[in-house]
Order: sequence, then C-alpha cells, then structure tokens
Amino acid sequence: MELMVLLNALVTRLLFVLHSLIGVWRVTAVKKEPKYWLLALLNLLLCLETGLTLKFKQGRGYKWFSPAIFLYLICTVPSLWLLEIHHGTQYCGNEPGAVQVNVSNQDFNQSRDSSHGSEGTDHHIIQTAKVFVNQLSTICETVWTLALHQTFLLLLVVGRWLLPIGVEITRDQLSQLLLMFVGTAADILEFASETLDIEDVRKNYALINAILAVWTWSMLQFPLDLAVQHIGCKPSASTRRIPSLLLCRYSAELWNIGVSLFIQDGPFFIVRSILMGHFRIFNQMLVFFTAKNILVVTLQLYRLAVITLDFRATILQKSRKGEVSCCPCEPYEAGTHATADQDTEMKDIVAFRPKEESQALSEDQ
Repeated sequence: MELMVLLNALVTRLLFVLHSLIGVWRVTAVKKEPKYWLLALLNLLLCLETGLTLKFKQGRGYKWFSPAIFLYLICTVPSLWLLEIHHGTQYCGNEPGAVQVNVSNQDFNQSRDSSHGSEGTDHHIIQTAKVFVNQLSTICETVWTLALHQTFLLLLVVGRWLLPIGVEITRDQLSQLLLMFVGTAADILEFASETLDIEDVRKNYALINAILAVWTWSMLQFPLDLAVQHIGCKPSASTRRIPSLLLCRYSAELWNIGVSLFIQDGPFFIVRSILMGHFRIFNQMLVFFTAKNILVVTLQLYRLAVITLDFRATILQKSRKGEVSCCPCEPYEAGTHATADQDTEMKDIVAFRPKEESQALSEDQ
C-alpha cells in the first residue's frame, strides 16, 4: 500500500471523527446532559469502515459510492438536528451573531502563574487548554451552530478531495465532482441558514423538523459519484429499448437533472412555496431564492427535453440508415471495446461503399 494513500485515508477520516466529536460536545454542553455523549459511538462505524477499506481496497475508494462520506453524515447530522431544535428556544443575550469570546492575556498569565511550582510545563499546557475551552464555551450558540454547518459542508468537499480515489474514477472526473459539490454546498447552506433564521419559522416546531428533513435529504447526494461517471452497457438485445439506451448514453446528465429536481432545487422550492403560500411568510431573500429554484427547475426540464429530442433524432437517423442494432452508448468511454467497434464499423462502410457506387452507375446507364 502506498504511503500517501494510507496517509490521506487516515487523516481524512480523523478529521471527520474530530468534527463529529465537536458536534457531540456542543450538544452535551447545550443540553447539559452527559447521556448525549453516546452519539460519539456512531464514530465506531467510521472506524470499522476504515479498517475494511484498508484491508480490502488498500485505502482506495469505491465505484459510484463513498462509504466514508456517508458514515460521516450519519455521525454528524444527528448533532446538528439537536442543536437546531434546541436553537429554536435559545437566543443570544447580546446582539444577533455577536461573538462573546474574550481571551485576554490576563487569563493566560493567571494560568501560567498557577502552573509554577506545581507540575511545570505539562500543568501549564493543561491550564491553558482549560482557559481556551472555557472561552470557546462563551461563544453565542447561534454562532456555534452556524459554524458547525459551514465547517460540515467544507469538510465534505475537502474530505472528498483528500480521500484516495479508486481506479474507476479519473482525476478529471474528480475535479468536476468537487466543483459541483462546492456549488451544491453553497445552495444547501443558504437553504438551511436562510429559512431557519426566520422568526416565524422558529416558533413552529413542525416547520423546523420539515426543513431539517429536507436538508438531510439534500445531503445524501454527497456520497454518490454518479454525476461524473457513465454507466457502461453493451449493445445487447436487452439494451435496445429506448429508455435503456437513453440512460446508457446520458447517465451522468440524467443523474444531475434528477438530483436537481428531486433532491435539491425541487424540494427547496416546495418548502419555500409552502412558507409563502400557506404560512404567509415573506421576505426579500425568501422570494429571491424561490425565484432561483423556479428558474433552475425550469432549465433542468428544458435540458431534459433537449436531451430526449436529440437522442430521438439520433435513433431515427440510424434506423433510416439500417443501423438499428448500433447502440449509441458510452460516448465518453475510450477503451479497447470502443476502438474495436469503431474499426468494425469503418470496415463495413468501406466494404459497402463500392456496391453503392456500382449500383448508382448502373442506374445512370
């Protein structure tokens, strides 16, 4: 096993565990009940996945799915749920969004003076850490929750970048996937922060649960790599049906359209429409993002219509030429099978062309 692959696999999962533990710590600090430390046991699943990946995959990733990202969601999402639900009844005592951190030199000097004559440097480090943790605890709870949301989404993107890739995905595909994830993460953060910060929403417990449910549903797209990988298929009899051929050729594009319609922009539009239509909640940002969701959904439907019409035209053109058995699959795959099919097709064209020319000459005479 390569050293860098092993290092990336371990460091990335360690970052996931640390962030998850910070979320559990905030839940126990807010709820003031030690039983919530049991949420930290979810990280055992990530540790088990790490051992299995190192043993069977030599630290590299899987095709189409990332178990590490999925388990990171399982470890972190419950803590964010509890913080957001608790946030509905807790407000900062100072200005909104203000941070109450005041780490002064006097605090550190006091800890340094108390460490002299006791246990030396080790005791000084422990005292300094305690002061730092106490100061972090004074940060406004809304700031803590928003910071956990932001770092959560950033770690999903950075972690997917650092995780070793498998042989099925190229670095070019990985770069495309990461760019998609950046835009997706920004939209998800806007949805969570913009809707949950509305005062009328905070007063409705059912609305908070519904918004968090849609937010959790939108996070499920991160473990999947289908947005940049095409499903391989062969021109057999079972794949000559039009839907199968369409999925074969445009699998990545269809997945992106499906994610936008059913996982992200579609559900976001439904939630925001309910807020405005049923609950009569209006503000400038809510109207803007609703219009944005409508525009994205419309463009995705337009893209789906363009793909379908283009594919239908291709099938009709090939059927007129007597090439019904030719499967227009895997346009982006470059392998030995594709090369062999292209060579066979070129030979058939070359062999068929003289017959056409001789028939044309006989008809002219």
